[in-house]
Amino acid sequence: MTLLNDPASLWWILSGGLVLAELMTGTFYLLMLALGAAAAALSHYLGAPVLWQIIVAALFGVVGGAVLNLRQKASNALLDSNLHLDIGKTVMVQEWDAQGQTQVKYRGAVWTALTLPHATAQAGMHRIVEISGSRLVLEKIQSL
Repeated sequence: MTLLNDPASLWWILSGGLVLAELMTGTFYLLMLALGAAAAALSHYLGAPVLWQIIVAALFGVVGGAVLNLRQKASNALLDSNLHLDIGKTVMVQEWDAQGQTQVKYRGAVWTALTLPHATAQAGMHRIVEISGSRLVLEKIQSL
């Protein structure tokens, strides 16, 4: 039996690919799908037919995603209160790159920062208006 003819091997390859994609994107929903693929591989070892393996993968992925979504909504209040401490703080932008990104020093670390959509990237003082993942979203402070 070759590697690609074995359903368990295919499930493990899919699971590994999903974990790799999760590491590159930072979304835990792909991790739930990877766990579903791993559960399908284990169900193959238990003798389940391919249709049941697909059902197991789908159930684990959907239920895991739903649980993650519920937990995330419950913890958003705590997360938002921490992020609000940064909203409104100012940073100095020396220059922007061609993609509208820059590196700024804030709270003792170097952060990647973006400008607001449809805003012109200009050097100078900026206000943090949002945090998107691990990036600061900035708006230019207009001088008088």
